[in-house]
Amino acid sequence: MGNPAGVRRDFDKLERRRLNAVDLLRQGIHQAEVARRVGAHRQSVNRWARQLKQGGKKALRKAGRAGRKPRLNSEDLRRIENGLKRGPQALGFETALWTSWRVAYLIERECGVKYHSSQAWRILRQLGWSCQRPTGRALERDEDKIREWKQKRWPEIKKKPAGKAAPSSSSTRAD
Repeated sequence: MGNPAGVRRDFDKLERRRLNAVDLLRQGIHQAEVARRVGAHRQSVNRWARQLKQGGKKALRKAGRAGRKPRLNSEDLRRIENGLKRGPQALGFETALWTSWRVAYLIERECGVKYHSSQAWRILRQLGWSCQRPTGRALERDEDKIREWKQKRWPEIKKKPAGKAAPSSSSTRAD
C-alpha cells in the first residue's frame, strides 16, 4: 500500500512510535491494545514484539537513511551553484542558455561526478533553480518606439465593443 505520492515519511516519528510500543509491551499490555494506543496495525505490533524478543530494543531503532547515499556533498552543490551563476559562457559556450547537457557537463567539470543530462535537472531543483525559457527578443528592438506605439497607436486601432444592440425580432422569451 505505501504512502500517497509526494508524502514523505517521518522516520524519527515512526521510531518513537515503535519505542513507545516496546515500553507498553514490556508493561505486559496485550498487543491489540498496544496497537490501538500507538495507532499502528496489530500485525505491526506483533512483528515489533518478535523483533524485540530476538534483538532487543536496538532492533527497533531506525535503520538510517533510505536509498543510495548522495554523490554530491554540500561543498559540491555550492560549487555547482557558483558555476551556474557564472553562466554557460564561462565554460566556453556561445550562448547564455543552460541546457541539461551543459548542466551535466558543469557538474562533471566542477565535482568530477558524471550525471546523465536527464538527471542534471534534479540537482537544479535541489538548488532551487527552475527550468525557464529565455525571452526571444530582437537585438534591434527599440523599447521607446514600442512604448509609444502601445500608448498612442494601439488605442486608435483596437476594436471597441459595439454599443448595446436593439432586441432581436426573434425573441425566445416566453410571454
